[in-house]
Amino acid sequence: MSFKSAVPDTLSPRQLSTVAPSEYYAPAPARQEAPLGAPSVPISHYIWVLGRHWLKIVAFVAACVLVTAIVSARLPKIYESTATIAIDAQTPSQPVGQDFLPLWIDWDAFIETQIRLIQSDSVLRPVAEQFTDASSRNSENPHENGAAPISLGDVKVVRPKGSYLLLISYRSTSPDRAAEIANAVAKSYLTHTYDQRAESGSYLSTFLGRQLDELKAKMEKSNLALAQFEKDLDVINPDEKTNILSAQLLQLNTEYINAQADRVNKEAAWDTVKSGSLAAVLVSPQGGAVAKLSDNLTLAQQHFDSVKSIYGSDHPEYRKAATAVTDAEKELDQAREGIVERVAAQYREALNREQMLGKTVADSKAESDRLNARSFEYEQVKREADADTSLYDELIRKIREAEINSSFRNNDVSIADAARPSNSPVFPNTRLYLVIAFLLSSFFGICGIILYDSFDTTLRDPIFASRFLGTEVIGSLPIDRASAQLPRSPGPAPSLGIVSKQATDQTRKNYYQSTSNFDEAVRSLRNTILLSDFEGRLRSLVITSAVPGEGKSTLAAHLGIANGDRGKRTLLIDGDLRRPGLHAKFGLSPREGLSNVLNGERTWQDVVIPIEGKPNLALLPSGPGSHRAADLIGPRLSSLLDELAKDYDLVILDSPPLMGFAECLQMAAAADGVLIVSRAANTKRKAVAAVISALDRIHANKLGIVLNQVDAKTSADSYAYQGYYGYNQDGKQEA
Repeated sequence: MSFKSAVPDTLSPRQLSTVAPSEYYAPAPARQEAPLGAPSVPISHYIWVLGRHWLKIVAFVAACVLVTAIVSARLPKIYESTATIAIDAQTPSQPVGQDFLPLWIDWDAFIETQIRLIQSDSVLRPVAEQFTDASSRNSENPHENGAAPISLGDVKVVRPKGSYLLLISYRSTSPDRAAEIANAVAKSYLTHTYDQRAESGSYLSTFLGRQLDELKAKMEKSNLALAQFEKDLDVINPDEKTNILSAQLLQLNTEYINAQADRVNKEAAWDTVKSGSLAAVLVSPQGGAVAKLSDNLTLAQQHFDSVKSIYGSDHPEYRKAATAVTDAEKELDQAREGIVERVAAQYREALNREQMLGKTVADSKAESDRLNARSFEYEQVKREADADTSLYDELIRKIREAEINSSFRNNDVSIADAARPSNSPVFPNTRLYLVIAFLLSSFFGICGIILYDSFDTTLRDPIFASRFLGTEVIGSLPIDRASAQLPRSPGPAPSLGIVSKQATDQTRKNYYQSTSNFDEAVRSLRNTILLSDFEGRLRSLVITSAVPGEGKSTLAAHLGIANGDRGKRTLLIDGDLRRPGLHAKFGLSPREGLSNVLNGERTWQDVVIPIEGKPNLALLPSGPGSHRAADLIGPRLSSLLDELAKDYDLVILDSPPLMGFAECLQMAAAADGVLIVSRAANTKRKAVAAVISALDRIHANKLGIVLNQVDAKTSADSYAYQGYYGYNQDGKQEA
């Protein structure tokens, strides 16, 4: 810890008073402030809190467990019996006359349906009528409203997981009655299932019988209409006649198309050969014979030309060749004329055939259209007649099946295990309730203690004060009211405040040599402050607090005594000019003091009072009170402390509370160090944090926090001096 480290050692106290505060005091070290709203609390703190209140937790848990045991013992005993219903997981048997359909069955939905059916009024009403006491639980007068649904609240139906079983349980104060009602509910469920199926089959048979007569009359009417329609059409089956006409029409249409194509071909041939030219005849389909005759003519002409060049016209060879040419030309002309006539005849034949097929196709199409138009009406009448006949036949079959199935019972549900009386009650489960009461009471007890502790925002012990405020806690004072009281002078005080000599020296000697917890803590605080001042610059010390009643005046007096005991000249100054009280702790009644010195009325040497029995300790009282304390302290306090530093090793200034009083900040700025006193388990953390923040703003040298009246019962750390010297917390020596 450094105090005024920025000031040279060669400066005198007078020169120090002229140095600016920013140069005189070392810069305040950066302080990592923990958030006041959400401090980090270790687990060890909660363990300590629980250890502190363990008796309360144990008492709360014991009371809850005891109440639970008493209430459980006074509750009526309830017994439970269970009947087991088995459901066949295979496909149910098919009724007579029905086709087998391998349908998928949702067994979960089926079993859930059966559970709801067991809890229905139809199943429970016969049981309630059989056991009147069971139904009387749900109504004061069960026969008052017989139409209202009956619900047995003590009946429970569950399905064991992964099984096809239903457990029907009933609770009653009598084990025999519980078993009887559980079995009665199971039997009522089976009876209701069988009766429901039988009634369903009987109702179906009755209903179908009523519908049979109406359907029969309708069927006869539709069949008569069909017969009359067939008579009007003069056919037995219009469908077959329509099919024949359609086939014929298709065939005629094909032949008509082919005839058209043939006529086109022959017409083209006729157009080609009707001119009679040889070239046209040669390209016709029959031009092969003409081509041969044409070749013969060419050969005859060639032979004639060769003979003519050799022989004359009267030569036989000449006449023979000329005759051959003439014959060839005649044959060619005849062949050409014959081909033209044949092509013309073929064209006329194809044209006639085309015209005849066209007429036949038109007649067939008209007949088919007429028959098709009537066939739609016929089909409608025929469908109605067939549907009525089919429905009538199906209804007759259903009636016969219903008569057989009315006595049919499906055996897919059965009682697997009947309910038996139970030997032990299921309610109350005292052991379980005690365990639950123990666990819940322990949980709520621990939570209540921790919640109560979390609402406590005061400073309770050094460790948590340091963590919450981010400032070092340099000491803690135990609760030791006897040792904390200073011995008073038995006689009246003199006018200048010099105490009476009537107090015996032995009494004060015994007091100042006390080894009580409080005195030992003060000595430790003294050593912590002074031994850490390696450069010896701590000559003045201000002791302040956040609010009144923190014990700063008591600490100032004891700290002055402890410092004087080590041979150091110590001066106590009562700086509270509004409400002084330090002189009263020594039994003094001075009339003058610090206010007179600050006003210039007296010198400090005139008003300083030596403490009887302590040659190294003196007191500068506050003097007459003044409401202008801030105005008086400001100009003169720094120079006064410099003057006092020449004659005293340590000046301890007891200041008023910092919150709301301006002079305290002036004292803190003028002194070498500031000590903050807080009362454990009383001072709020926010108030102390405000004091620290104010001191940081004026760059005051904070020595730390002293936690006063620390009790081992309210602190996470047991005080080191408790009982070490054989003193209890009241300051009395133990036997």
